[in-house]
Amino acid sequence: MIALVFAATVINYLDRQTLSVLAPVLRQEFGLTNVDYSRIVSAFMVAYTIMNGVSGPMIDRIGTRFGYALCVGWWSAASILQAFATGGISLAATRFLLGMGEAGNWPAGIRVVAEWFPFHERTLASGIFNSGSAVGALVATPLVVYLSLHYGWRAAFIAVGLSGLLWLVAWWSLYDTPPGLPPETEPPLPVREMLRMRFIRGFLVVKLFFDPVWYFYIFWFPEYLKNGRHMDMAEIGKYGWIPFLVADAGNLIGGWFCGLLLRRGVPVNLAKKGTIALAALCMTSAIPAVFVDSVWVSMACISLAMAGYTGANAVLLSIPADVLPRRALASSWGLCSMGSGFGGMVFSLVTGWLVDNYSYQPVFLLFGILPLLSAAVLWVGTASLLPRETSM
Repeated sequence: MIALVFAATVINYLDRQTLSVLAPVLRQEFGLTNVDYSRIVSAFMVAYTIMNGVSGPMIDRIGTRFGYALCVGWWSAASILQAFATGGISLAATRFLLGMGEAGNWPAGIRVVAEWFPFHERTLASGIFNSGSAVGALVATPLVVYLSLHYGWRAAFIAVGLSGLLWLVAWWSLYDTPPGLPPETEPPLPVREMLRMRFIRGFLVVKLFFDPVWYFYIFWFPEYLKNGRHMDMAEIGKYGWIPFLVADAGNLIGGWFCGLLLRRGVPVNLAKKGTIALAALCMTSAIPAVFVDSVWVSMACISLAMAGYTGANAVLLSIPADVLPRRALASSWGLCSMGSGFGGMVFSLVTGWLVDNYSYQPVFLLFGILPLLSAAVLWVGTASLLPRETSM
């Protein structure tokens, strides 16, 4: 079951990352500035933000099996439509459609984890399925570069879109709820009631400042390698996957480390928040990355920052299932991810403006500091609502 969610997350990021890998080619063909490109990224984020608040409650109402299938089918079709873009406006429109579908992946994924895994295994299970994001981004760089160089950029969009349709066949054939899982007899919690919860409000702010860091690496890293480090497309395809491989390890290390602390009797608050705080400190390595002369030292710093993000996110994914009933899991993650989408949209526009008017230096400084702010909000804003170990 977790392999299916892992595969969907890989495909999700293959679809998402295709644009960033092709950005140097598309910007040249369509005559796009950094601000133009940031608006296309923001079109995705606007849809992603809105649909996080819709897809989560929808999945809680119609169930994991059908809800997940609907989201993957939508985003796969939207991915294929990107191949028919003729300029910045049509590309932004298809990215908007892609964002609408992709918003459902994580609300559905955390429901699968909650349905199939007990409390002490959820951080590692979350790390395994969330590692699909880094794997997808890792595979996307060499795969998309190869497809675009040999068959054209339109073929790359079509190929990754078709992979989602193949996943649908496996999901519909194989997924079911585990034997003995109690039925959901109560209706999902109303959104208005959930927004009154201190945990939901605090978690939303955490994601508002935390997730845009990852979006920067996903959407802007190939651009940075080309324009900040003067790599060509062949070099980007050859080396641009390395930080995503390290980020993949971060998912497993973060989930394993937190699970180890819990098994050794460390209280839940300290184990989960402490792991996230350590990961946030690792993410500050983004700051020196842009100031060093060596491209390899810069890549190492960025790799550590990305591993910090994935390690922290593996733990964050497990927290709603500790606090909330199953009927509220997809809704809670979707609502909180609206903060993620809004932050990603705003900070993407900020990134484009800073790069056009200054350089990448203030951008890396910004995304090195934001994780510390998120960790502080997590400690203060959700302190009374994380469960004590004795209550598990």
